[in-house]
Amino acid sequence: MPGRVVVTGVAGFIGSNLAERLLAEGHQVVGIDNLAYGVREQIPGGVDFRELDIRSSELHHSFAGADAVFHLAAKNSILDCQQDPLDTSSINVTGSVNVFAAASRAGVKRVIYAESSALYEGSKVLPTPEHEEHPQSFYSLSKQAERLFADGFERYHGMQMTALRYFCVYGPRQDYRRTVPPVMSAFIIHMLRGSKPTIYGDGSKRRDFVYVDDVNDFHMQCLTDPRTIGKAVNLGSGESHSVREIFDRLRSKLGVNVEPAHKPDLPGEAFETRGDITVARSMGWAPRVSLDTGLERSIEYIREHVLPFLPKATAA
Repeated sequence: MPGRVVVTGVAGFIGSNLAERLLAEGHQVVGIDNLAYGVREQIPGGVDFRELDIRSSELHHSFAGADAVFHLAAKNSILDCQQDPLDTSSINVTGSVNVFAAASRAGVKRVIYAESSALYEGSKVLPTPEHEEHPQSFYSLSKQAERLFADGFERYHGMQMTALRYFCVYGPRQDYRRTVPPVMSAFIIHMLRGSKPTIYGDGSKRRDFVYVDDVNDFHMQCLTDPRTIGKAVNLGSGESHSVREIFDRLRSKLGVNVEPAHKPDLPGEAFETRGDITVARSMGWAPRVSLDTGLERSIEYIREHVLPFLPKATAA
């Protein structure tokens, strides 16, 4: 049955895609975002948008009458978080606690919130199951703290919490404005504009890429499937591909002859990420969009919806 759903971080990449899916399936969507990282133009029409910080004492008013909350708002650039751990804690820990408290105050029991595969930064186990937590960066530490508070709200307030550990989600509306933008969108934009994409390191690092539509399949399942309650769940493809492989695939699909610019490797990143998605599969979920199909959809979206609106300086 369609209901009323709150999405924090609604102007961001995953949040805007989720809001679009929720609306398409008949739900009413209240969207929360302070637009510090999100983009107003990405918010789908039909969303009841509230420009609000998740740390606001007035947040609970926007949760009134909701059946569920998807909490996706966060400071999520690892580099930015390393440079400002205080702000990272304020947004990702204090902000999340305020979201959980606001939901509880408004009588909303169901909260699905974004953790991160960054919790596995220090693990040597591949594919990595949910119990292999070895956070290293300030970002992943903030996500671990968020989870501990979520456990507390589950224990003391009877809330139904689900933690989603996204691996490298990609697709339409992926944020290319970040200090270190995601490889998919950054590579595509530069190649389409005839400039050199940047690879940090030699390109041998491997990542588990999962298309945003597949992630949204599990989001929707969380609204109806009681098996998801009280769980932390990896959402990835279960496979890994090197950054250089992604570069070469995109170059071939776009028919361009360009070599990357190389910069020093980013500190603190794992050499490889690959999720063990057994828990999600046990609930009937599986990624459906192949890497090639996902790349082609991403190219199409950027060509149509991003490229025409970029200032010339972005090509540099």
